[in-house]
Amino acid sequence: MPKRQWTGRTGGTPMMQRMLIALYRLVPLWGLYGVMAVVVVFYMLLSRRSYRAVHAYYRQIWGYGRQATLWRVYVSHFRFGQVVLDRFAVYAGKHFRLDISGNDHFMEAAGSKEGALILGSHTGNFELCGYTLHSTEKRLNAVVFGGESQTINDNRRRLWQGHNIGTIPVTGDMSHLFAIHRALSDGEMVCMTADRALGSNKSLTFNFLGRPADFPIGPFAVAASEGVTVLGIFVMKESMRTYHVEVRPLRLTEEEQHLPRRKQIEAYARHYVALLEEMVRKYPDQWFNYYNFWKQ
Repeated sequence: MPKRQWTGRTGGTPMMQRMLIALYRLVPLWGLYGVMAVVVVFYMLLSRRSYRAVHAYYRQIWGYGRQATLWRVYVSHFRFGQVVLDRFAVYAGKHFRLDISGNDHFMEAAGSKEGALILGSHTGNFELCGYTLHSTEKRLNAVVFGGESQTINDNRRRLWQGHNIGTIPVTGDMSHLFAIHRALSDGEMVCMTADRALGSNKSLTFNFLGRPADFPIGPFAVAASEGVTVLGIFVMKESMRTYHVEVRPLRLTEEEQHLPRRKQIEAYARHYVALLEEMVRKYPDQWFNYYNFWKQ
């Protein structure tokens, strides 16, 4: 498995993050986007690891020429900057319009007495689904990176408390796995990403966008062992004020349901990878795994 070079921690010091939230009360979103369009250039020059990873993504996976690749690398970094700014805009009380496809699948899971597992990815603005898709009847537990700043964590708690959402921080001792099991056993929902390993090196290899890549086994092991409803959710940016939310059920076929547990894990992963590939092909500039994702 390739060495992970992308930690997932939101950039900037806590003071800078607090200043950004305050700035949103004075500067319109388009103004900050304009500043980001310039800042991104310097970020690309200073962050050589992420630059090389995105460059390889467009050059090797999509087959762009040299000049087209440089432009796409800029577009990718700018789009990521927009997504980060949008997150802080929500912290500051701003709202976005969300076009939801498949909301009936979420509402069915939210209204059921059984637990439900929601799988997302580091594409688009997955955190935004926590501010949009929520249930007053069933608690949603978001599995989050444990190394985020206090500013990020405080604002998440402030916004999610009103939406019946809690957090399960990923820990080095793997105790978060017990919290996930307990939540699902209690009939609650658990939301986690399934494209990047968090705290474990166990993985499955699948052909993704034409090349082999590793995916963490953990989320799919949870899906197979808990026997709960599994949904794939993607929140993709369409315009300055609009996101498209895609909700898809991930179901095993009747034949797959009778397979051994290991094969069921692989089946869930295969269904998820196919869905993720569909989304990335539709939104190639919103792929935000900025490290060497594909195997050599």
